[in-house]
Amino acid sequence: MSSMQGSESEWRKWRIQWEDLFCKFVTMEMQEADPGHDLAHVRRVVNAAERIGEAEGATANVVLPAAWLHDCVVVPKDSPKRSQASRMAADHAETFLSSIGYESSTLQAIRHAIVAHSFSAKVAPETLEAKVVQDADRLEAMGALGLARCLMTGGTMGTQLVDPEEPFPVNRPADDAVSSVDHLFVKLLRLPQLMQTATGKSMAGKRVAFLEHFLRELADELYIDQQTLQIALQLALKQSN
Repeated sequence: MSSMQGSESEWRKWRIQWEDLFCKFVTMEMQEADPGHDLAHVRRVVNAAERIGEAEGATANVVLPAAWLHDCVVVPKDSPKRSQASRMAADHAETFLSSIGYESSTLQAIRHAIVAHSFSAKVAPETLEAKVVQDADRLEAMGALGLARCLMTGGTMGTQLVDPEEPFPVNRPADDAVSSVDHLFVKLLRLPQLMQTATGKSMAGKRVAFLEHFLRELADELYIDQQTLQIALQLALKQSN
């Protein structure tokens, strides 16, 4: 349990006091966001962060602002600055929080949670609150919504659905610049192993099972034997160890 454990009432109180203001700010800042990283995505991350945070005993006034602001700077997926996006968001979030008189003692913790949420930034979460926000964001990449976001983002970037020569990466390295489906092997299937909280791990297990079911169906429709898919899955998980 966190030393700053909060009760359920703290989460409701925060939403009543702050949520409209945060929503208005994020809506304005994210007008150019791609369909997979829009306001609806942010709302889902906030909801997941609240569910995980309550279960794990995290602090609402750190988790919720970090969840709301984690993508408040829009950086395209294919931008060379993508790995810096979470730090840029943390800078922008800190400026916003200071401007509205948010509790100054929480700013460093919120900043860390925003920086550490990113997969590409490769920053380890050091607090329970940062772990909660990272898990909440990573849950968005799995399950039905995660698959939909993956394919939407790939379509926006002009990426083909599958590699026509070898749909599942067995004899070639997985490369999500080659196909949208490769993104599952590059990142999404590996995420359950990277979840930070017990609640997040439990939620991730169900969602990654959906992704695996999708791949089995896709293999059938592409007339690819399940053994080939299984090898690709094993290779993807091996690379994450």
